[in-house]
Amino acid sequence: MTIVIGILLIVGFVLIATEKLTNVNKSAVAIFIGTLAWILYIMNGAEYVLSQHPAEYAAFLDGITSTSATVKQFIAQNIFLKYVGKASEIVLFLLATMTIVEILQNNGCFDFITQLMRTHSSKRLLWIVSVVTFIISANLENLTTTVMMLTMLHGIVRTRRQRMLYGCAVVISANCGGALTVIGDPTGLVLWNSGAVTATDFSMSLALPCLMAWMLPVWWIGRMLPDRADTEWITLPYRGDDTRLNVWQRFIMLIVGIGGLWFIPTFHNITKLSPFLGALCVLSVLWIVNEVVNRKLLQSEDMAQRRIPRVLQYGVIQMILFVMGIILVMGVVRETGIMATMSEVMDNHIQNVWITGLVTGAISSVLDNFATAMTMISMRDNVLFGLHSAADISYFSQYMQSGIYWKVVAYASAVGGNVLCTSSMSGLALMKMERMRFGWFFRNVGWKALVGAAAGFAFMFLAFWLSA
Repeated sequence: MTIVIGILLIVGFVLIATEKLTNVNKSAVAIFIGTLAWILYIMNGAEYVLSQHPAEYAAFLDGITSTSATVKQFIAQNIFLKYVGKASEIVLFLLATMTIVEILQNNGCFDFITQLMRTHSSKRLLWIVSVVTFIISANLENLTTTVMMLTMLHGIVRTRRQRMLYGCAVVISANCGGALTVIGDPTGLVLWNSGAVTATDFSMSLALPCLMAWMLPVWWIGRMLPDRADTEWITLPYRGDDTRLNVWQRFIMLIVGIGGLWFIPTFHNITKLSPFLGALCVLSVLWIVNEVVNRKLLQSEDMAQRRIPRVLQYGVIQMILFVMGIILVMGVVRETGIMATMSEVMDNHIQNVWITGLVTGAISSVLDNFATAMTMISMRDNVLFGLHSAADISYFSQYMQSGIYWKVVAYASAVGGNVLCTSSMSGLALMKMERMRFGWFFRNVGWKALVGAAAGFAFMFLAFWLSA
């Protein structure tokens, strides 16, 4: 059964990597292999439970005779729910941030971004778009930020080739900005929730590498643009009856929403509760503020029309299902002992964390970046805080909290998704919206993103070597 589950994982990863060729949505594949893997696991549950959790199962029985029903009950209550809880933490956080974005978007709180883009200088427009995307994606989820910015560009840039280049800059900015913080990307959220990293140390360590991986390719893209951007401008978008807020009211809501997200790491440090609870707290406060400032509209017969692009909601829902599917299947693989075996292989053959980082980046450029990161994380989270002996401290310290391994994996998987554009949700959103071919992306932008990623990786290595 372990071999069957391993084959299922490989086939699923192949389908995820070839989504553009098979036209099979990778979220559907992730959910399918996640559910099927648990069904296969429970079919051979007695063997796995007795080999992986003998003491816990004996305590669960408490003298009762072991049967097939008790094994299934133990798996459902003590094993399965643990991974459902991990997935739910990420899903609830993403749902909260998606709803925050929807409230802000419906009230026109992002309209000022469109006004910032009022320029006919192509390079100035490029850097405005890139900087705004980088900053927002560090606070919101990078797919949400990407779709929002691409939607704005569709209403501004008329030439498709220019819009594709700006879109490529948006994807690179979103992925690098998301990798900068623990709340900007699902990988950072997983590491933060598991205690592998702290928010401040994570951002400080990845700040300069992410800036290099972002700024170098964006500067290169700017050299491909003409001096004058082919843009058209209108007044602030007409919003029908969906908001009647003035500028100050929109600004206050923006501060509550984005500023609240900045407070989540502090909330987590103070309470030690899961970050999703902080996100829900921010959402509730913003929701109340929305009800207060829109009370006249809500009491009238003219109800709000949702102006947020449906593609944003649909894309984020797909990403949420994908994240849940990958976490569930990784849980099965870990419970079968496959991850422990792979960890031993790495200990025997690849003990250098920097080689592991290069491998992670190479795989994530073909496979999905989150799936790649979760595979690498699942192989090593069993040694988190677990020093085996005093002689092993120099080796196992890289897997302790805020160890270099977690940062290298997070960075390499994030920037690896910039190389071929098909291995990140942001890149896939760009390809769908602009009908872009991944060959065109790599010829014009992908190799530039690879150079920027390599420069950031080299800087990480140099900084670590000097600090050691």
